[in-house]
Amino acid sequence: MLQFELLTQDPASHARRARLVLRHGVVQTPVFMPVGTYGTVKGVMPRSLHEMGAQIILGNTFHLWMRPGLDVLQGFGGLHGFENWHKPILTDSGGFQVWSLGEMRKISEEGVKFASPVNGDRLFLTPEVSMQIQTVLNSDIVMQFDECTPYETKGHVTTEREARASMELSLRWARRCQAEFARLQNPNALFGIVQGGMFEHLRQESLEALVAMDFPGYAVGGVSVGEPKEDMQRITAHTPHRLPAHKPRYLMGVGTPEDLVFGVQQGVDMFDCVMPTRNARNGHYFTRFGDLKIRNARHKADPRPIDETCTCHACAGSSGVPWAEGGREGFSRAYLHHLDRCGEMLGPMLATVHNLHYYLNLMAEMRAALDAGAFGEFVRRFHEDRARGV
Repeated sequence: MLQFELLTQDPASHARRARLVLRHGVVQTPVFMPVGTYGTVKGVMPRSLHEMGAQIILGNTFHLWMRPGLDVLQGFGGLHGFENWHKPILTDSGGFQVWSLGEMRKISEEGVKFASPVNGDRLFLTPEVSMQIQTVLNSDIVMQFDECTPYETKGHVTTEREARASMELSLRWARRCQAEFARLQNPNALFGIVQGGMFEHLRQESLEALVAMDFPGYAVGGVSVGEPKEDMQRITAHTPHRLPAHKPRYLMGVGTPEDLVFGVQQGVDMFDCVMPTRNARNGHYFTRFGDLKIRNARHKADPRPIDETCTCHACAGSSGVPWAEGGREGFSRAYLHHLDRCGEMLGPMLATVHNLHYYLNLMAEMRAALDAGAFGEFVRRFHEDRARGV
């Protein structure tokens, strides 16, 4: 089940507002989806995700297949019941994780053979198996099994010929995914994934072939895989707005706050990235006024919060009143610096809450700006604020 309603479009860019209806709820776009690879967004209680405005989260087919296994997940009716999250879930197909195994895997027309990174068992992941796993997971959005085309391998930059072979394999796998998804009578929505490396004409061929298959939604894959930022932006500027206007568009694995704003300008509706959670665990905070690294000694005695305008629990405490408006219930940079230096688990937990709150609030601000017909002004202010520094 998927319904997509386009609400408004920015006249000066490809940015747009829409409403996405899935089996487990309504998602307002543009939206950022926190990553919960193993059935949890690391360090964050589901209640906190609700409170900070998360509408949809991710799970990963590959890792959940490894642990806890399909028999356990089936006993809970899928991933929603297992992790006690009752809003929408999107699951990655496992293609990216297989790609990241490098020499530990062998790709053929049929699928991918590899050794389990958990116990060494020999496994075979195919388009059909990916659809079967995701049907057990009962995710609202199922991703086709694809080959994630690398930018380079061992210093060798992927050639046009190699990118074409990879893209065409993903298209053949897309047809197999679609057939198996229909055979399983999965009531959720299957997205196709546009590949083609850093070559616009290959992206266009992939796009046109997938559109002809009439998927309910489409993703742009194979970006943010080690390529220079200029190439990532070039492909992001080329592909999303060429996808059907009446269907959702998802840019996979991207990215920084600037990447999100740029992506929305290009017509992207949905984003995911591990950056806000992974960086949090390394003392790297995203803020309205740039990025802050809490391990820097200059924060040792700083009484200010991470972001004086932020209403997250780390910055404003339970009052929700920002420091700049008289709120004093949050945690100081000095305290967060201390937690990080001592290796206390509360440090990365608070950092994760803050970073996700910032990302989700950034998307909410973009939605509000699009609703108000003021997206261009929002973009200008966003870049000014981020350049100001913390």
